[in-house]
Amino acid sequence: MNLQQLIKIDFNPRNKHRLLALGYATAVTFAFILSLTNNNSVNASVSRTDKFDYIMMENSIQDGVAGAETIYPESSVENIKSLYEMVNYGNREKTVESEIEISKGDTLISILSDLGLEYNEAHDIYLKLKKLYDPRSLRVGQKISVTTTVDSRENTLLSLDNITITPSLGKRYVIEKNEAEEYVARVEQDELIEEVNSASGDISGTLSASMQKQGVPSRVVANFINIFSYSVDFRRDLRKGDKFEIIYENKITPNGETVKSGDILYAALQLRKDKIALYRFKDKNGNVDYYNEKGYAMKKTLDRKPMSFKQARISSPFGRRFHPILRSYRVHWGVDYAAPKGTLVYAAGDGVIQMAKYNGGYGNFIKIRHNSEYSTAYGHMWKFAKGMRPGVRVKQGQVIGYVGSTGRSTGPHLHYEVLQNGKRVNPLKIKAAAGENLSGKKLASFKKNVAALKESHKSMFASADKKKLASAEK
Repeated sequence: MNLQQLIKIDFNPRNKHRLLALGYATAVTFAFILSLTNNNSVNASVSRTDKFDYIMMENSIQDGVAGAETIYPESSVENIKSLYEMVNYGNREKTVESEIEISKGDTLISILSDLGLEYNEAHDIYLKLKKLYDPRSLRVGQKISVTTTVDSRENTLLSLDNITITPSLGKRYVIEKNEAEEYVARVEQDELIEEVNSASGDISGTLSASMQKQGVPSRVVANFINIFSYSVDFRRDLRKGDKFEIIYENKITPNGETVKSGDILYAALQLRKDKIALYRFKDKNGNVDYYNEKGYAMKKTLDRKPMSFKQARISSPFGRRFHPILRSYRVHWGVDYAAPKGTLVYAAGDGVIQMAKYNGGYGNFIKIRHNSEYSTAYGHMWKFAKGMRPGVRVKQGQVIGYVGSTGRSTGPHLHYEVLQNGKRVNPLKIKAAAGENLSGKKLASFKKNVAALKESHKSMFASADKKKLASAEK
């Protein structure tokens, strides 16, 4: 094409947009070549003006590349197309970060397949992850993070870059490709920080609500109640105006998120004039228990209300009563606690199961021998906990069954009996022996721990000491 032909095209309105496109293309091509001449690398960023130029080029090529071939040299058209495709290629790749919530019926493989992965690749990821974390543990509502690269025009998956599963705070399972383009899985565990917290307050309403009002986590509240369940009847002993004190640990991530509530180091209840204060102590063998300041164990041999529902009311006390089913006066050899069906029933103390079967009017019935003096019995249960059978040794507080209404019963409740030397006695009046008290090196270590705790929480204990002094002066 000579200059005369180019001038003719310029003055032909029909070809004007082609000449304009050629001008833009020539300018951009020249700039691109100049850039390659002056620099060893090409900057991939595109300015707003350049972007406009590429759009003009795209429109011109799409509108009339075939026509351009008749008036432009073939090499020029190919250069324009190549340059356009090279510049525009990066715009087609898009990194997408998404969060997928597990729905009913979802599996890891089905989720990966929905993203566009072939089955073999999805199965490979499954196997790599299974070495660290069983993908079958994914639960409905759980969320996983996924990073992918997609073709923004075709809306198709180009590659799966990263999968992160966080089953619990502070712990993550990550799957991504290594340099050999093979999927590898690893676990990331945050180094947890132990944070010591304290709280105190008046009891108004339930103890649980009063403690949570002061910011104590529900799990810690449950542990607090369990510690005192061997010596306090929360339904009868607590009154409005009584007080609680607690020092407990939290395990938190470096960014301040609470992963779980830790151990209770100190727990106290002020019941009118009486105060029960307990300190946690763990010996060298790993045994943990709570003791008063002198090292005396407060955990009783037998729990007076061995169930998770500590607010359960007594529906029938120990002693002579009118039987609601037999319609006659008889001695009731235990205490009945009314509670919802399915409420957890605990072993009242360490011992060995002597009987676990359906026992006539008692319904589903378990009897535990604790020592040469005491045994306990549990009746009308809905069902037994797994593994409960004669000869099995159980620990105090271990779940042995669930509240029900089997046998002669008018509604769900736990029938609880205590036998002392083979004779049934009132569970609410027995004075079971205390646990093992500390002595020797254990007592010395315990007192050292108590002193350190008091030093680190001077304000709480100073306040308590002032109240003691004021009470003594009165």
